[in-house]
Amino acid sequence: MCIACSPFGAALGAGLSRRTMLGGSARLAMGSAATGFGSLFACDGMAQPATGGGSAEAIYSGGPILTMVDATPTAEAIAVRGGRIIAVGTRAAVEATRGPGTRSIDLGGRTLLPGFFDAHGHVMMCGVQASVANLLPAPDGEGNDVAALQRLLRAWMAANQGVVRRYGIVMGFGYDESQLKEQRPPTRDELDAVSTDLPVMIVHTSGHLGVLNTKALELTGITAASEDPVGGTIFRRAGSREPNGLLSETAWLGALGKLLARLDQDAALAMLRAGCGAYASFGYTTGTEGRASAGIMPIFGLAAQRGLLPIDTIVYPDFEVAADATGAASRQYRNRFRVGGAKLTFDGSPQGKTAWLSQPYFVPPPGEQGDFRGQPTLKPESAFALVDKAYAANLHLLVHCNGDAAIDLLIATVRAAAAKHGNTDRRTVLIHGQTLREDQVDAIRELGVIPSLFPMHTFYWGDWHRDSVLGPVRVENISPTGWCLRRGMIFSSHHDAPVAKPDSMRVLSATVTRRSRSGDIIGAHQRVSPWVALKALTLWPAHHYWESETKGSLEVGKLADFVVLSENPLAIDPDRLAELKVTETIKEGVGVYRA
Repeated sequence: MCIACSPFGAALGAGLSRRTMLGGSARLAMGSAATGFGSLFACDGMAQPATGGGSAEAIYSGGPILTMVDATPTAEAIAVRGGRIIAVGTRAAVEATRGPGTRSIDLGGRTLLPGFFDAHGHVMMCGVQASVANLLPAPDGEGNDVAALQRLLRAWMAANQGVVRRYGIVMGFGYDESQLKEQRPPTRDELDAVSTDLPVMIVHTSGHLGVLNTKALELTGITAASEDPVGGTIFRRAGSREPNGLLSETAWLGALGKLLARLDQDAALAMLRAGCGAYASFGYTTGTEGRASAGIMPIFGLAAQRGLLPIDTIVYPDFEVAADATGAASRQYRNRFRVGGAKLTFDGSPQGKTAWLSQPYFVPPPGEQGDFRGQPTLKPESAFALVDKAYAANLHLLVHCNGDAAIDLLIATVRAAAAKHGNTDRRTVLIHGQTLREDQVDAIRELGVIPSLFPMHTFYWGDWHRDSVLGPVRVENISPTGWCLRRGMIFSSHHDAPVAKPDSMRVLSATVTRRSRSGDIIGAHQRVSPWVALKALTLWPAHHYWESETKGSLEVGKLADFVVLSENPLAIDPDRLAELKVTETIKEGVGVYRA
């Protein structure tokens, strides 16, 4: 599942575009390629020593330092100058860089390691989540029944009266029927109980579905006479054609584009800043916007111009609708912003039962038959043409595939494009790969496709996948990190915020333990060690995105991007990993978050 890979992210951009906020994003020059990848646990290339003379500006010591370098996994101290690491190793060796102005920073027993690299998320959409009513269920919110959703929406309205007056809309994010007591989505009538005068819309945790109240349906022109658009559904009241408020995929997109046109540049910039702040609070020093529409792209450019980005941000335009924006693709940042390449989306969300599977859903969604397998969001012929176009342009390509039928399509399109344009080191990334079969792992390894997996699903939706989505057999192999590791493949582990909060420790915990909300272990054979799971949050995603020469490990010459944790994740019971806290985040030697 992928929130901005969903209609919601596309609709936000479409809505913002209607306001004609900005003239366009900055064009960046294409940078040089990174060096080749070595062994499974090695860096892409040794970082060059920092240039220039002078003593350290700061020396960190007094707690465990995890370098993420296999040959020298720990250090006693680390020295920084000019936003780069100038020494790392024993206390005595690092002290040699001290000068009269060097600051001593005592970790106080806390653990320092490389800043986390967001393998896949949506920093802009995360800002939306941080700005509207939080409808997520426990442990990330209080949205565990419909009455709670209504209460949370009313509380948000009361606390944000100026926003409501300015934009004339009420929004909530993160409802999840799999965790609601009612085990169903809310209805338009239940949202009417919040307001009949204002449009109210709530976004499913996947972003692929949502519910509108009667006023919102009226404003978007959805009536009993409306037909389902291709690739989407307008859900109806039982026994009639009257919409019940629930929309999915392209139906959701069309409605939201109209409602979100109420937002403006100020709102978008505020959301982006909130998203960056949320990322930093969980230790991320590099964030991604994993699918951006043409309407969102200028917001990043303006935020960069104004110096509003506290962390590095990589944006991947939707290649289907915003291909022109990929012309700015670069491996160099300008004011902490760069366009990374292109994004394609082949299917939907498994927990929303819109992912495209080769075998039927264990329990079909309401209104569907027992052989329901979901559907692609992109016609296969279009998928072949777009992947071919991306390979011809040598673009770094991310492809959202949750269902194994969608992954089959990815394999076929990449194989055809590589045969035509050469299978060089493009580092195409499979995003999510939740139902990746073992034969497909072998195929993507052969093609050089890198999996960015989503084991956090084992915690949030493992029980739901076992009991309703995939059943007890297929669920054991969702996000198969173990299969990848045993084949000598690197992978990354992501959060896909705002599907959930960008909680790095929840990502780490789920990758190691695969423990569900109920305590069940979802696929014990797919678990990996804490060290490997940390690699999947640091060095390996840096490799995915061609940045491992400057990020992902603590080595001389690399950026001084650090996260400080309350305890050492390698020294505690793995079942306590989710309890760890980010106490500080440091970007190029400067603190951007402190608990």
